[in-house]
Amino acid sequence: MEEMFELGAISCPSGTLVIIDGGYLGLWSGDRSPADIDPASLGIEDPAMAVDVTSAIDFVVTGPDASEAVRTFDRQPGSRLHDIPASKAAEFEATFDAHCRSAGLDARLEPLPVREAHAHRAHRTAEEGGGSFSMFGVPVVVVGGVPRSRHLPVLATRVDHGDGVGARWSEISVRMNEGHVASSVSMGDIGVDWARVLFGDVDALNTWQHDEPVDGLADVAFWGAAADEAAATFAAPELGEPGEDGVRGWTALPVAEAVDRARALSRWKDETGRRMAVDFRPHSHHWQIMREVRASQVEAGSVELGDARVLCAMTSWGDGFFPVIADLDSSGDLLAVRVRFSHTP
Repeated sequence: MEEMFELGAISCPSGTLVIIDGGYLGLWSGDRSPADIDPASLGIEDPAMAVDVTSAIDFVVTGPDASEAVRTFDRQPGSRLHDIPASKAAEFEATFDAHCRSAGLDARLEPLPVREAHAHRAHRTAEEGGGSFSMFGVPVVVVGGVPRSRHLPVLATRVDHGDGVGARWSEISVRMNEGHVASSVSMGDIGVDWARVLFGDVDALNTWQHDEPVDGLADVAFWGAAADEAAATFAAPELGEPGEDGVRGWTALPVAEAVDRARALSRWKDETGRRMAVDFRPHSHHWQIMREVRASQVEAGSVELGDARVLCAMTSWGDGFFPVIADLDSSGDLLAVRVRFSHTP
């Protein structure tokens, strides 16, 4: 039997909703070129590889059979092919041309003069009817035609899957309008590597600060087998944050002081071989929303970004590729958007 829970609400004044793994918002370029994103954010430290990534190319597919060529090539979702490393671009074009020849398709790749910003990808995808596009290899889903002037409830259904699995979300949905569902349309998959899904207005996400504090402050948290010993050594109190029993540390420190304390804890842990996790938490939008998630019984939280409210929730299934479905009425109007995690047993 399914149980339903209300996780909160979102608002989407632009009318275009982005569904993304919230842990990846540090890679969101907004209106800037993705080439401006620091390759270190992608885990790339090799200088040559970093240049290859920052010099990557976006391609548009042209020709009478462009749509069919992209679909059957099946390398990325959407109508364009993004973020192809510079060193692989010629090989990629040759592979695409060979595919078109073998399939008898009249289509070709043309490089864009400037890489397409992530917000522009989202707006264009919405204008094309919605769906998915690739952001540094991670599929992101976009839905247009979302009501602009009111808050939209976000609901989740939970199913008990029995021994070894337990109760987990079967889906999370944003409810747009009341009505009878006449059809359901696949919008593609969302790629999740941080065990969470975020629903956000496309323009609001351009103001998102993932790592930079909005108030100049930061927290330092630590926990684990050696936490009591470290707390005595560094005179650290209980952190005192809801949902984090047993976690020690300090809240609302100036960033420079928080950095010093986090480094001192990490050095002590490494030099003594103690087992402990240390977490540096700048007061960013990401910190704000995850603070609510940790305190929430349903593992969901929201934050205001200008006139928009975005919401993030844990999947309860960890990572993976999860399908997104749009429910429509008989007139084709949007009733709901659902992220599906499991089927009812």
